[in-house]
Amino acid sequence: MADEKSKTTKLKEKIMMEEPKGIKALTKREIKKADEFCKGYKKFIDNSPIEREAVRYTVELAKKAGFTEYDAEAQYKAGDKVYYVNRDKAIALAVIGKNGVKNGARLAIAHIDSPRIDLKPNPLYEANDLALFKTHYYGGLKKYQWTAIPLSLHGTVVKLDGKKVNISWGDEEDESCFCITDLLPHLAQEQSAKPMAKAFTGEDMNVLVGSRPYDTKDEEKDLVKLNVMAILNKKYGITEGDFLSAELCLIPSFKSKDIGFDASMIGAYGHDDKVCAYPALMAAVDVETPEQTCITYLTDKEEIGSDGNTGMQSDFLRFFIYDLANQDGVEGYRALSKSTCLSADVNAAFDPTYASAYEAKNCSYINNGVIISKYTGHGGKYDTSDASAEYMGKIRAMLEKNDILWQVGELGRVDLGGGGTIAKYVANMNVDVVDLGVPVLSMHAPFEIVSKTDVYMAYRAFFAFFDANE
Repeated sequence: MADEKSKTTKLKEKIMMEEPKGIKALTKREIKKADEFCKGYKKFIDNSPIEREAVRYTVELAKKAGFTEYDAEAQYKAGDKVYYVNRDKAIALAVIGKNGVKNGARLAIAHIDSPRIDLKPNPLYEANDLALFKTHYYGGLKKYQWTAIPLSLHGTVVKLDGKKVNISWGDEEDESCFCITDLLPHLAQEQSAKPMAKAFTGEDMNVLVGSRPYDTKDEEKDLVKLNVMAILNKKYGITEGDFLSAELCLIPSFKSKDIGFDASMIGAYGHDDKVCAYPALMAAVDVETPEQTCITYLTDKEEIGSDGNTGMQSDFLRFFIYDLANQDGVEGYRALSKSTCLSADVNAAFDPTYASAYEAKNCSYINNGVIISKYTGHGGKYDTSDASAEYMGKIRAMLEKNDILWQVGELGRVDLGGGGTIAKYVANMNVDVVDLGVPVLSMHAPFEIVSKTDVYMAYRAFFAFFDANE
């Protein structure tokens, strides 16, 4: 009987899939490395709340690491590192490989935009002696989560003379902030009876920005509004008309924080998708002389469909690869066709409080490493790229070879919801691609949560992908 059991055990070990190893498979040294790596990540996410600021901070890090600004007329050799900025809202970082892009490039693509509250083109108004901003929310969010929390104002204003003014107000401890008010429970019986989607509408998301009138003896209307504009004019030199040529948004004004008694997790605004952007960036920083040219591309507009000239549907990345291919004496489309990509994007981590939203065998878990999503989309796999078995096999083998914790999963139960990533736009360029990223709790909330070891495993995965000899 003992021998029979031994044979069964051996057969099981040979043909049955193991449970995800999880954090228990990591040594104390590896966990310490993860904690250390995440110190840099917390600085990155605190300095990169919106895409323009993410690009500026990325350029700083890139320059310190020896990257230089890309010059289409220059000739580059193996090991050279260049960065290429697209309209201040997206950035490509390339490490030139020994074979250039003759055999294709290796791409890690993440997005640096996150759900937020944008200002309308004509936002400022006064009502009942209060000054407020009219807003239009950006990306998929639960509106009620954005009420009654401190908000800061970020973005860029372009004045009539063409001068750019960068604005950041509300993040510092001694600095005022802003807020979307909500109805007190004592008067909210009608509001509470409504479905969640209707309890708070987009037009209700008005941001409180002032209450004191401009100091004057003149009998004028809208003196509170005038006082707000006077303050903005004094500090930034802008007028009300300049809102028409501005990109301004409200984001949570709190910084990243360690979560749990064991400080094993990080809570912050914008993990989706900066938690993948930073590991992909650091993989480009740390790889030295790869076989194939490696490109980390941090793009914009993913949360609203990737449209526009700074989104993934723009030809910016395609043209950049064409330029690199031209230097190598090959056709751009041939370089693209041989390229491979990790679409560096997050997925939903299993939350035991809301277990019914998930299918337990096919979802990701905190502390189990990076998650590979063969497809995303919704319903019958609509709006997705479905990675091939061959490419899944290559990535799976790469992760196993490098002892990287990984798992597979979908975004919730079939027919319940779903979502999309940039993978489908990469696949449309005839590139092999699969989603690989970090599991996130409370995704798209003002305060999302990730595991430090998962963040570090993402870095190791992107680095292994760039550093591979195959």
